[in-house]
Amino acid sequence: MDIDDDMVQARLSPQEEKFEWWRQTIGLFIGPVGFFILYLLPTPSLSMEGHMLAAILGLVITYWITEPIPIPVTALLGAALCVISGVAPAKAVLSPFADPIVFLFIGSFMIAKAMSLHKLDRRFAYYIFSIKGIGNNPLSLLIACGVIVALISMWISNTAATAIMLPIGIGVIRTIERFPVVGEAGKLSGTQLRYRTGFMLMIAYGASIGGIATPVGSPPNLITMGMIESLADFRITFFQWMLFGVPLLVMMFILLTLILRFLNPPPGGKLSDNIELLSGIKSEVNIWSRGEMYTMLSFCLAVLLWVFPGITAGLFGSESEIYKSVKGVLDEGIVALIAASILFIIPTNWEKRTFAMTWGQAVKIDWGTIMLFGGGLSLGKLMFDTGVAKVIGTRLADAGGFEGLWSITALSIIIGILVSETTSNTASASMVIPVMIAVAQAAGVSPIPPALGAGLGASFGFMLPVSTPPNAIVYGSGMVPILSMVKAGLIFDILGFIMIWIGLRILCPVLGLM
Repeated sequence: MDIDDDMVQARLSPQEEKFEWWRQTIGLFIGPVGFFILYLLPTPSLSMEGHMLAAILGLVITYWITEPIPIPVTALLGAALCVISGVAPAKAVLSPFADPIVFLFIGSFMIAKAMSLHKLDRRFAYYIFSIKGIGNNPLSLLIACGVIVALISMWISNTAATAIMLPIGIGVIRTIERFPVVGEAGKLSGTQLRYRTGFMLMIAYGASIGGIATPVGSPPNLITMGMIESLADFRITFFQWMLFGVPLLVMMFILLTLILRFLNPPPGGKLSDNIELLSGIKSEVNIWSRGEMYTMLSFCLAVLLWVFPGITAGLFGSESEIYKSVKGVLDEGIVALIAASILFIIPTNWEKRTFAMTWGQAVKIDWGTIMLFGGGLSLGKLMFDTGVAKVIGTRLADAGGFEGLWSITALSIIIGILVSETTSNTASASMVIPVMIAVAQAAGVSPIPPALGAGLGASFGFMLPVSTPPNAIVYGSGMVPILSMVKAGLIFDILGFIMIWIGLRILCPVLGLM
């Protein structure tokens, strides 16, 4: 769920707006030039269809990086060009847009929208902040805020989770700043300025790492699952993803807390007055509405049915008939659609025929991400069908000397992180995962850990405001100097790479993801 372009634009400085204008303008013309250069170059190792697809990919990737047109439109344009140029027939190109994971996107986005509409997220935040010992301690508040945004981000988009927590975080900061630490007259002390920066970064980074814990937490996760199933013929269940995603989240959160505690130490002492902030939230969530209750029912049903096949496998074994029957019926996409349907079926007011969600509200979900996922899945499949991915993977493996499984996994994490710093994390996953699967297959090793590494790395753009929507949102608050974001983001990128690699190295063999 990307933030609105106008919102992002409004938060850019004049220098940044000028840079964006040049980036988009140059990209608009470089894309077609790259297309014709690749089309005219001889490629004896590729078929005619593969040669044409390579040229189209040159245009699409350039437009994804420079964004002269909306990223989802670029994905749709790429699919259309593949049909027009004869790379594949329309049915083959467009069938990935009806992949079951597309419907998992749709259903989970509707549930997330309902949670936001009925303020379930703010109720959750209030309960956490009300815990004794948290509401009056700056360090505890920092950690609690990170825990809240990470937990929320496990189930709704990183962008929405950040948008939810930003006003709460600003309220916390303003409350703390009523208790001045010694500094220049009329100004905030250096400690307070660093703390407010750390608090904002905790919201943004906490949302990003929270998204890795579940398949629905971040679009790159679903793209990874879809491409592994489509290109490597291996299916990762919702529960399997959580078995490695949640431990990774815990490790990354501890690391994030230590980094921000070191770079932006909180002021000492305790706060005796955090009543206003809590009272403001409590007034919004005092009484459970029927809309809230039905939304909670929808959410709990979805989570239960998503993890139920994994629980069944643990109880009866993955080869049991019970597990196979449950797994076949409870497809993640179907579960999402069933749970989302509850929002439209059970009335909140029978006489007025009102429901937890209206269709007018439902259609406001992020269709752009859904179209981008379909387009990325389509291009990824065509890369394999035409041999483009194999050629790129073989040459990349030969050039870099990467042959072992875990060296290729390290490479995929690095590429995923680097590409995501300047490109949408969804587009990054769509670009990098097919190539890394091909690299692994060319080297004769399992493509699962490299694909997971690329997908997780795509969620790890921490250095720049343009790297992820959460970064852009907190940067727009005016409380995060760009150099502070770059410094903290660089450290977190490097240590995050190590943590992902170690986590996959330990968990993939244990969980059978090989």
